[in-house]
Amino acid sequence: QLQLVESGGGLVQPGGSLRLSCTASGFTLDYYAIGWFRQAPGKEREGVSCIRVSGGDPVYADSVKGRFTISRDNTKPTVYLQMNSLKPEDTAVYYCAAGRYYYCRGDVPRDGEMDYWGKGTLVTVSS
Repeated sequence: QLQLVESGGGLVQPGGSLRLSCTASGFTLDYYAIGWFRQAPGKEREGVSCIRVSGGDPVYADSVKGRFTISRDNTKPTVYLQMNSLKPEDTAVYYCAAGRYYYCRGDVPRDGEMDYWGKGTLVTVSS
């Protein structure tokens, strides 16, 4: 059974950076993709980025393009989300999720397209 655990959240000033980690326990199959989602208080959860375990181009939401970078290390296995130039609007609980690879293409996945979820890590961007 695939288990996902996020880490790396915290408090950062606007313009700062954080790197989130998503560590998978159990075997992650090649046909899975890992996605990052976020949910701000009172708002619906939205996809941020995703990457296929087998490789290929990562996918980013328009709101984070040019600022966030997703990467993977299949030997651990771990997926990272490097967040730069953070804005107060980025404040949210960030979740790691796993779903079938074909949901990570063109657009970020939807909540209902993911099969496994971590419990989230809080990112607060504030001065």
